[in-house]
Amino acid sequence: MKHSSTMKQQLQKEISLLKSLSRHEARKLGCGAIAGGCFLLLVFFLAVFSAFFGPVHDYELKLNIGTDLFLAKIESPLVQESTMKPLSESLEMENKTRKSNQPEESREAKNVTVIERKDHLQSENLNSLETKTSPNMTRTEMKEETISVCDLSQRRSDFCYIEGDIRVDRDSSTIYFVNPHAEIPSDGFWKIRPYARKTDQRAMSSVTELKVKPLMNSRDLPSCSVTHSVPVIVFSTAGYNGNLFHDFSDVIIPLFLTSHHYNEEVQFMITNGKTWWRNKYGKLLRQLSHYEIIDFDNDHRVHCFTKLRVGLTEHKEFSIDPKIKSFNGYSSMQEFRNLMMDSYSLSRRTVTQIRDGEKRKPRLLILSRNRTRKLRNVQETIKLSKKLGFEVVVADDGMTRDLSRFARIVNSCDVMMGVHGAGFTNMVFLPAGAVIIQIVPYGRLDWISTVFFARPAKDMKLKYLEYDISMEESSLIEQYPSDDPVLKDPISVHRKGWNVAAGIYLFRQDVKLNLNRFKGVLVDAKKLLHQKI
Repeated sequence: MKHSSTMKQQLQKEISLLKSLSRHEARKLGCGAIAGGCFLLLVFFLAVFSAFFGPVHDYELKLNIGTDLFLAKIESPLVQESTMKPLSESLEMENKTRKSNQPEESREAKNVTVIERKDHLQSENLNSLETKTSPNMTRTEMKEETISVCDLSQRRSDFCYIEGDIRVDRDSSTIYFVNPHAEIPSDGFWKIRPYARKTDQRAMSSVTELKVKPLMNSRDLPSCSVTHSVPVIVFSTAGYNGNLFHDFSDVIIPLFLTSHHYNEEVQFMITNGKTWWRNKYGKLLRQLSHYEIIDFDNDHRVHCFTKLRVGLTEHKEFSIDPKIKSFNGYSSMQEFRNLMMDSYSLSRRTVTQIRDGEKRKPRLLILSRNRTRKLRNVQETIKLSKKLGFEVVVADDGMTRDLSRFARIVNSCDVMMGVHGAGFTNMVFLPAGAVIIQIVPYGRLDWISTVFFARPAKDMKLKYLEYDISMEESSLIEQYPSDDPVLKDPISVHRKGWNVAAGIYLFRQDVKLNLNRFKGVLVDAKKLLHQKI
């Protein structure tokens, strides 16, 4: 009974408390209840519909290098109807849409964040010895101050920047150094593979792994065989090198970003080096460094430096982001293209505008493919192009083997056209204002054509046209029945994985252009050459 009486008293107190709430407090409770309900509904809907919003998938792209096939890992949107947008919408419109959906302050803040992440090690270390060895600092304070050495957080490339007493020992594949202010990793050393495609296991498997190991005392360092007076940059030419696109996207452009501010007062040390690679790009490498290249694999001497960078800076596929600030300032694809012009003594920096009534014929370069994605009606395309007023040059395999010679041919042209492939990498030699016509094979491959060549073309100040072939222009209609998913539902093929999709749409497909349809693209290219740059 006593317990029942106590509970009644407690209940009466709670009722009294509720009655004593003001209207304002009750309203607050009501709003809180509504907010809580909305939150629960939001969680429910996100849980239910999250399956409809696919994540970004890593796909692998097969590449021909010699007689072998390699798989390059690339990032692609989930292949769904909602995400596969044709490039008939211009890239300019795409960029405007993105900007309009993001407040100016937010975009500015985002850029600042990226700027701070990129190459912050080197900018920090340049001032570190000066700021962290102030005479006013105690020894304890000096020990507590540490310098970041390695950044393993970037999406495409790891790198380390070191200042101090540095020894590179090929026999142990280790970079030793002494700097009392450098951070010490938990394992005692960092591991790094200096190639700018770090999430691609197949590419990275051929890249030599190096250790970066700090030591406390110079007496523990291996003895110097040769001492160098300039900084050194250590990088690999393994991975997918041998494919022109990857030569530039994975090594040459990142090497430019990392080295050009040294004004040639820097030395290169190459791991997994190939003589043919150094010979092929020798003119370019000599524009970036006055010094002899060190062959890491075959030079067993201990090399000593005071500044060393291992790993290259990389922004994006086959291009440079001019908004990203490295410690040496901003860079752009225009600067890189200027380097190309200087390296290969190319005279045309900009196309000459064709004025109305002028009889000069613009030069059209047709990239001819001999193995995959062949253009079956090349001769008919040449005939049509000449009829429309073009002077036509056809690039075959023999012409492209000599890079210096082919660079001059490309530079003499006003328009470059071909079926999607690594040959478009040669656009780096075109004069600004030239026109690119990329023929995209059947099978919803517009996203790969955008990432690899459409956006880089825009960054290079080139004009861009794209021609998506129809099913009737594809050789796949000879291999599959008309109701096969390969023809009727390419997205379902992509959902089976990139290896399956690429095997069909990139490696079993040739193209026969509908010249009545393609004629309009050539006419548009001529119109673009009449416009001011």
